[in-house]
Amino acid sequence: MTKILRSLVKDETGATAIEYGLIAALVSVAAIAALSAMGGSLKDIFGVVEGELTKASSSASS
Repeated sequence: MTKILRSLVKDETGATAIEYGLIAALVSVAAIAALSAMGGSLKDIFGVVEGELTKASSSASS
């Protein structure tokens, strides 16, 4: 019985999977934070593009 418990204590295979999971979670949080910070500027850029396309299509149909 003690031999089984010792082998379970020495087993570190699950630790690697947990470490990779934590790294993936940190990368996800960083990506979400970066995209949230850029959200306002992206909205402004696409607003300018939309305005230019609207002007171009209205002048082309005239």
